[in-house]
Amino acid sequence: MAPKKRPETRKTLEVVVRPKSNRSRSPRELEPEAKKLNVKGPGSSRRFDSGCLWVELAGLRVPPPCRGIVRALHHHKLGRGAWPSLQQCLQQSFLHSLASYRIFHKAAPFDRRATSLAWHPTHPSTLAVGSKGGDIILWNFGIKDKPTFIEGIGAGGSITGLKFNPLNTNQFFASSVEGTTRLQDFQGNTLQVLTSYNTCNFWFCSLDVSAKSRVVVTGDNVGHVILLNMDGKELWNLRMHKKKVTHVALNPCCDWLLATASVDQTVKIWDLRQVKGKSSFLYSLPHKHPVNAAHFSPDGAQLLTTDQKSEIRVYSASQWDCPPSLIPHPHRHFQHLTPIKAAWHPRYNLIVVGRYPDPNFKSCNPYELRTIDVFDGSSGKLMHQLYDPESSGIISLNEFNPMGDTLASVMGYHILIWSQEEAVMRK
Repeated sequence: MAPKKRPETRKTLEVVVRPKSNRSRSPRELEPEAKKLNVKGPGSSRRFDSGCLWVELAGLRVPPPCRGIVRALHHHKLGRGAWPSLQQCLQQSFLHSLASYRIFHKAAPFDRRATSLAWHPTHPSTLAVGSKGGDIILWNFGIKDKPTFIEGIGAGGSITGLKFNPLNTNQFFASSVEGTTRLQDFQGNTLQVLTSYNTCNFWFCSLDVSAKSRVVVTGDNVGHVILLNMDGKELWNLRMHKKKVTHVALNPCCDWLLATASVDQTVKIWDLRQVKGKSSFLYSLPHKHPVNAAHFSPDGAQLLTTDQKSEIRVYSASQWDCPPSLIPHPHRHFQHLTPIKAAWHPRYNLIVVGRYPDPNFKSCNPYELRTIDVFDGSSGKLMHQLYDPESSGIISLNEFNPMGDTLASVMGYHILIWSQEEAVMRK
């Protein structure tokens, strides 16, 4: 079943390659835009205040690159060095490299804002992005070929979840406000409709996939979570929350462990092997505000949650129900803005999230910029901020590619690709 076509004319794809001359300004040259405000460091308590503390970009003190990486690798190979110290050394070097990150590709392919983002699991320069109008683009920015564009239905077709099929990466799963969770290819063919509501009153808001267990999980706008196998057979359909399920996530290491987030102000953790009803959760983690997202860390040992106001939380697998690390951060919800969601770096214990300055937020100042903030997942400290004065809108989604060296961001209608300036020059 092919997707329905909307009558209006599709927006012409605009892809901009940013030349080095436009992006070679140092952070000091951006100081007038921030009114040369001072940066305050986060506190040492477990509740970390990132504040609206922007914002002299050069004022952030990133740890210097570890000078003994080769030595650390050699000692680790000989069994003389601990893995955590080696990992920390590599993380510090990466943080140091962020100072040279610039936008080198920018695209505006949609006539409505972008709503979802997924990197290709094996091609580090390829990603898929969905829009509020149901359009989906497959973009390999490493080549000059025209991106693949699948036209949606327009109003009411918003793509709420997007995942490549781990068994066939020429296909993808998508959940939408159209009321379906479906498997498609990039020729625009719908290969299978896994779930469908034949009414405009119900729709799907979230999606995740497990290659190991070969299951698909999706959540809807009234609190139901549905588990299916990849053949489309429904395993169970239960109301797990009182309100909309904004996010579902399977643990990458224990794929029987499921986290669900909801606007009912809770995040719940489930064992898929023991789900019998809405009360069979392992843990219920209450929040002060509705929750946009709950992401397991790449090693499965931590859970990162983003609410709809001003708080990011990091829970530990050793004690899910203990008080988490709290990171105050302005990212308030707005109806016509794609919800802001914090995400993990795929290789390091770092968190990346877009900032939406809030005048009511603690320590806010009138000149705060709409930056991309990078936090240490262990300490909660603000380690770096990315900012481009020519792309100064609110950045809702940020995800690093699987290699961890390229960042994709969603800003309204635009897709931004960040990379290290020296790496761009070599390409």
